[in-house]
Amino acid sequence: MASPLKDRIQADLTEAIRAQDSTTVSTLRLVLTAVTRAETAGTAHAELDDDAVLAVISAEVKRRIEAATTYSDAGRPDRADAERAEQVVLERYLPAALSDAELATVVAEEVAAARAAGHEGKAATGVVIKAVRGRAGAGTDGRRIAEAVQAALA
Repeated sequence: MASPLKDRIQADLTEAIRAQDSTTVSTLRLVLTAVTRAETAGTAHAELDDDAVLAVISAEVKRRIEAATTYSDAGRPDRADAERAEQVVLERYLPAALSDAELATVVAEEVAAARAAGHEGKAATGVVIKAVRGRAGAGTDGRRIAEAVQAALA
């Protein structure tokens, strides 16, 4: 099963090459390489579906954020800006994250459902986080979800 997202990235790479957009070209080549590495990891080659490609892109975005912070702390604003530019390119492919208000609403609903099912305290944390992640989608950062759930259960 081919991934429409991977196909879109490849088409965007072709457009970026034609437009001579070096930042986009290098970033999309890097993410396609990361996807290919993920497909060939292990003993058998496997085509990734859109969710798996999104996971690869999310990991690359997190790497860009960490690298930009490291470069800023080291006094290299030029490299930090380059990392942020790559992050912007990659974020085009991620679904929109929930706003804080939307996340709070989802968390409150799932906390109520967990309490109704008899889950309280720390036992409820894992149940609620799993349910919220399922409803929030891949675009919402796991750290934001965990912090919102812990605040709601406190």
